[in-house]
Amino acid sequence: MEEGTGWIPKTKLGKLVYEGKITSMSQALATRLPLKEPQIVDMLLPNLEEKVVDIKMVQRMTDSGRRTKFSVTVVIGNKDGFVGIGRAKGKEVGPIIKKAIENAKLNIIEIKRGCGSWECGCNRPHSLPFKVEGSSGSVRVIFKPAPRGVGLAVGDVAKDVLRLAGIQDAWGFTEGHTKTTVNYAIAAYNALKQTSSMKMNEKITLNLAIYRGGGVDVRSNKD
Repeated sequence: MEEGTGWIPKTKLGKLVYEGKITSMSQALATRLPLKEPQIVDMLLPNLEEKVVDIKMVQRMTDSGRRTKFSVTVVIGNKDGFVGIGRAKGKEVGPIIKKAIENAKLNIIEIKRGCGSWECGCNRPHSLPFKVEGSSGSVRVIFKPAPRGVGLAVGDVAKDVLRLAGIQDAWGFTEGHTKTTVNYAIAAYNALKQTSSMKMNEKITLNLAIYRGGGVDVRSNKD
């Protein structure tokens, strides 16, 4: 840990990271310990990028007059297998964005990538390993593997989520009120969650050349 950061870990996971006993985000998530300190992500994923996907102003009349608050949704990722989404509300945009980024770090997930398109077969982790679905509110999204060179054939909000997760090629289909940006972003995030939760046998894993997180080959079971 660098001096001068002022971070004193309070959780078991934070202490393990601080002491150097956990050195990667994959290891941290594999412990199943709750991720409650954004500094853990700062240490293990120092090259995160963030994208503000939605800012809304909410006004409410009270006895003392009109009160204005802002709601911010942010997506973060390292473009190499890790992505998170966070929301925050408050009176000032700057501090709210910072808080939303911190919340996104606490929601970071590790996804699996691969070459699941029958049209490609390059065995590189440029796309999704299989079809995934996600929903939030009225929005439902479906992402399918695409061959190299197709790019992200999805809506702009979903494109930000997939790009920050490290997906380069994918087909996308949506249902519902996709103009509801927040639900669209959360639905895309929930779809990517399926890549980690779905269990696959060894034969499928070999055929699809599936990688997890930062390009780690699932077939070799290496960290």
